[in-house]
Amino acid sequence: MAIERQVTEGEEAVSPFAQLFSLPGLDVFNIVTFGFKTEGNPSTIVEGLKNTLINHPRFSSILVTGHGEHKGKAKWTPTKVKVEEHVIVPDIDLINKNPDEFLEDYISRVAFSPMDMSRPLWEFHLLKLKTSHAEYVIVARFHHSLGDGMSLMSLLLACTRKTCDPEALPTFVAPKKRKAKNVCFSLFAWLWFIVIIMFHTCVEVIKSMVFIFGVRDISAHIIAMPGATLSTNKFIHQIISLNDVKTVKNAMNMTVNDVLLGMVQAGLSQYLNQRFDHETISKSRKIRGVVFFNLRPNKNIEDLANMMAKGSKCRWGNSIGYVLFPLETKSYDDVFEYVRQSKTIMDRKKHSLEPLFSNGLLKLTLKVFGFKGLRTLVRKLFGSTKMTFSNVVGPAEEISFFGHQISYIAANTIGIPQGLVICIQSYVDKLIINIGVDVDVIPDPHHLCDLIIEALHKMKSAAPQKIFHASEV
Repeated sequence: MAIERQVTEGEEAVSPFAQLFSLPGLDVFNIVTFGFKTEGNPSTIVEGLKNTLINHPRFSSILVTGHGEHKGKAKWTPTKVKVEEHVIVPDIDLINKNPDEFLEDYISRVAFSPMDMSRPLWEFHLLKLKTSHAEYVIVARFHHSLGDGMSLMSLLLACTRKTCDPEALPTFVAPKKRKAKNVCFSLFAWLWFIVIIMFHTCVEVIKSMVFIFGVRDISAHIIAMPGATLSTNKFIHQIISLNDVKTVKNAMNMTVNDVLLGMVQAGLSQYLNQRFDHETISKSRKIRGVVFFNLRPNKNIEDLANMMAKGSKCRWGNSIGYVLFPLETKSYDDVFEYVRQSKTIMDRKKHSLEPLFSNGLLKLTLKVFGFKGLRTLVRKLFGSTKMTFSNVVGPAEEISFFGHQISYIAANTIGIPQGLVICIQSYVDKLIINIGVDVDVIPDPHHLCDLIIEALHKMKSAAPQKIFHASEV
């Protein structure tokens, strides 16, 4: 009944970002891997999807891209969905193969297998596979035109329930409430905040524009040969303790995101210094990465659950911006220096409107120059940067997916023309580091991941000393 209602409601326009992610040669997908603590039941999962996910308009519509014979007519066309066609249960042969390696290879194959554009752009692969961290695995693939990573993750979590309370939706860590301040002081602080925002916006936007359009890249060795077409083609993930990160965070009085960016920079710097000589690294000191920002207030997971259950309205789509982040290639004896630099830089980015500007720049380019201009801008952006980074906050309590208790959640983005894409996802007391690489650029992603984790261990070992010295002061 829900699908029939959507068909009668008619077609919807496609947002500019959905059109961007469906450009020929720039198909972008989100891959989400769920590990479960118990073996899965395919029929239960199919029935669960019928009662939830396909009630969302985007998951029961066909994307007409507006290219080719449909030029200028990009739209979402409602259709009837047969869920069984979107759920794949492959036969698994593990002869002489490690289950973890099999999963990595399977995800890589799924990532680049063609997706049928004549039906809704999503699929679930149910793997009867016991790995190091799970008894059963689901690999879900979604075309990025369906929504940005935060939207899709929120929608998937709206299909889950707490393990301790099967009727309750997941909960997330609530932001800390600010203490009430004197009115005069608050007014002064607000005015000063506006000044800081305007100053950092001007500085960061100018630096971003100069870098994208004026700086000649001199670090091509990190992304293979100049002019090469990059694409992630190998995906791995590792699980670490969130409490270890919080130990470092508390010792340095910073945020979890500051520590994560510091870890990544420390590991990447170590990796580059091991692979290349000092002279080569010195020539590539000014390299940049892209950090994505969610521009939409965090979705109310109850609203999404109601959308799927009752057909209610909820704002949807791609609403993301980006900032350019300088990547440190210098090797420091003090591993905390990477975290300090990450905090300094990200504080400037957070106190600027650079993410909003970047979002507006893409929209303006599309409106003025069309898809050809937008494609050129996107290629220029990712051609001038070396890494994409994102961090997604997950549930604070254990949850189940249609009755299957989840062990971990790993997410990443596929199709971005970058040699290195890192996405970090939290789940209860775990952090899942998901790395996508072009193996021609980074042939040993496991080693890079090990170096990132090693950087965290070094920070954790030194953290008690940082707390001790701070208390003395």
